[in-house]
Amino acid sequence: MPSALSEAWQGLPADAQDAIWFVVLLLPALVTGLIVTRGYRPFGLVRAMMWRYRWTNALFIALIAISVGIGVGLIAQERGLRKGTARAAEKFDLVVAAPGSEVQMLMAAVYLQPVDVPLIDGPTYATIENHENVSLAAPIAYGDSYEASPVIGTTQQFVTHLAGELKQGRMFAGLEEAVAGARVPLSVGDTFTPAHGVGDAAEHDAHEGYGITVVGKMDLTGSPWDKALLVPVEGVWAVHGLASGHAPERAGQIGPPFDADYFPGTPAVLVRAEQLWANYALRSEFTTEKTMAFFPGAVLAGLHSMLGDIRQVMSVMAVLTQVLVTAGVLAGLVVLTRLYARRLALLRALGAPDRFVFSVVWSYAAALIGAGALAGIGVGFAAVGAISRVVTARTDILVTATLGWPEFHLVAGFVSLTVLLALTPAFMALSRNIITDLRA
Repeated sequence: MPSALSEAWQGLPADAQDAIWFVVLLLPALVTGLIVTRGYRPFGLVRAMMWRYRWTNALFIALIAISVGIGVGLIAQERGLRKGTARAAEKFDLVVAAPGSEVQMLMAAVYLQPVDVPLIDGPTYATIENHENVSLAAPIAYGDSYEASPVIGTTQQFVTHLAGELKQGRMFAGLEEAVAGARVPLSVGDTFTPAHGVGDAAEHDAHEGYGITVVGKMDLTGSPWDKALLVPVEGVWAVHGLASGHAPERAGQIGPPFDADYFPGTPAVLVRAEQLWANYALRSEFTTEKTMAFFPGAVLAGLHSMLGDIRQVMSVMAVLTQVLVTAGVLAGLVVLTRLYARRLALLRALGAPDRFVFSVVWSYAAALIGAGALAGIGVGFAAVGAISRVVTARTDILVTATLGWPEFHLVAGFVSLTVLLALTPAFMALSRNIITDLRA
């Protein structure tokens, strides 16, 4: 029987499983509500209590909403960041670089965080380029920039592989032409002079007089390459006074094939094979004393596993924060019940059953908690949108986070736990002395 249930469960769609978990997590609150209010109708009195001290009630609801919203917003943001970083690395099948740190080269070649690394020389690049299983071997040469945009030397084939058809203009065809990413604040026809280096250390006068004209604009990729300016790799070499990558009789050529004897070197090479199995074979073949071959997706998966641990920590922190807020809310509910102590005592003196008074107090607390949780979901949506925009602006990685089932599960668990704890102030309200409260 258990195996049959397990098979039935596994046969359900993922959304159906998540929906069932949501109901299961919310079930304690629903069952408690049915038991507490069975046979009574406390809701009219609860509405009156909510309206009588509406500003105080609104404060408690806002406190719960902010706690829930920030908690679920941060957890959803972590998931959105993982998806965004994975999407940014989709086009990078295999990267070959000089031996070193795979994480460092991942950040440099995929996320355009430049680092000083040894270069792949001409003969080594020729071995990669001429391999029978390699359909694309694109050099990625970085080191220059224009304002906040890195200037990357590569090939026409790489631009097409990365972004497909250009959104505007045409492909670069000369040393002093560039294709701009979708988020670069330059238009087709604009001219710029690259600086040597990136950031505050950039030397803005190093390439004085060397103007590059934007001739094309890429479509949005959702990656840091949207802020990049892509130029022929020959142009990067030329501006630094290096060889062009081609023999003198082929001077002025743009793109492959390159001549090993005139190849100045490149920090990284994007390698792509038509067949999936060939990529694994190439990784093994290009992992030598001179080169390091790695799958950016595999390295990113390792980083995501560490983020998974961070996610668990964030989840625990979110739960602890909500527990602390719950404790504060429950303490506040005890205070609020004292505001209603005379009215509740009057109800009991008039013959209202203790269970009815108990249901009124508990329903009042549950109404505050439920309203705060619902408002918290709205706060969570707003927080996710705001944080996504900030993260996208700071990292240049398109992050489109939204609340999902994990966040709704967290809210459902929070509601059930809190309404169960709300039984405490309801019991405390019944333990008060009727005569003392009436005299008060």
